[in-house]
Amino acid sequence: MARTGRPTTPLVLTEPERDELGRLARRSRSARRVAFRAKIVLACASGISNTAVAAKLRTSNQTVGLWRKRFLERRIDGLLDEPRPGRPREIEDAKIEDVVIQTLETTPKGATHWSTRQMAEKSGLSHMTISRIWRAFGLQPHRTESFKLSPDPLLVPKVRDIVGLYLNPPDNAVVLCVDEKSQIQALNRTQPVLPMRIGERERRSHDYDRHGTVSLFAALDVTTGEVIGRCHQRHRSREFLKFLRTIDASVPADLDIHIIIDNYATHKTPAVQRFLVKRPRFHFHFTPTYGSWLNLVERWFGLLTDRQLRRGSHTSVVQLRKAIEEFLEVTNDHPKPFVWTATADEILGRIARFAQRTVQAHG
Repeated sequence: MARTGRPTTPLVLTEPERDELGRLARRSRSARRVAFRAKIVLACASGISNTAVAAKLRTSNQTVGLWRKRFLERRIDGLLDEPRPGRPREIEDAKIEDVVIQTLETTPKGATHWSTRQMAEKSGLSHMTISRIWRAFGLQPHRTESFKLSPDPLLVPKVRDIVGLYLNPPDNAVVLCVDEKSQIQALNRTQPVLPMRIGERERRSHDYDRHGTVSLFAALDVTTGEVIGRCHQRHRSREFLKFLRTIDASVPADLDIHIIIDNYATHKTPAVQRFLVKRPRFHFHFTPTYGSWLNLVERWFGLLTDRQLRRGSHTSVVQLRKAIEEFLEVTNDHPKPFVWTATADEILGRIARFAQRTVQAHG
């Protein structure tokens, strides 16, 4: 005879309850725990067993049973957290709102932004209370970020063109992100570096001696993550043409070459135009003005700076070149492509929203 488990009480939802549970389930960012509980109840209401719900939501049978029981006893109120014991809150909502508004809409006399102690003196609260309020609302007056909206009249088609190359590269072609990292300085600290020890960071002097500069031309293969790189003393059109010839020799002759590149003057000289006319397999795709963030090779330049250049000490240009070439060798021994995920519509939508906020803030 088949063994049966304990029967479960049917869970039936009214339309208002179903709508409210759906709203709660969508709050996975602002109220994750409540959203998860709402998903459990909605799954149980579909008629499947607790075991099936647990497998679907990757949780335990006990968790499903707990929130099913709580809902049946107290309906939606049963999904909310119980009030926690502790000291009652002394600061009223109006006071908190006033602190937030003052932080967002005003500045203190003689300063560009509020500090916790200045706001504490203004509001009559402690600086630790101000700190907790700011943390709760994600306010950081002491921090700032830079931005630059592109004024390029061809912004939209350029974004769609470049993102299309990342997400759907053409057949029988290679897509390369090309740029120069110019004027890389060979810097050597004025005193020897003290190496890291247990409990102590690496220490170095704040000043340095300069020993010349070098410019790096790099082409990142979007598909493989491999990088073609060459160091030159200068970064004129002449050196750029030499690098284009290096690319031409490195890529198999039966493949087209699509190059994502910025609007630097050396990329558009008559000599470069003549080079392109003679080699029709080359196709240039220019990034928008102030749109170098669309060029993936900039991300590789960031890795080069973080891992090799910023903390390096070089007593000559020769030593600096060797360090860069070593990083290139490591990159190509274990190439790993950068994966582009954002669509052109998503990027343009963010730019539009940012531009609208800028207009509203200064309109």
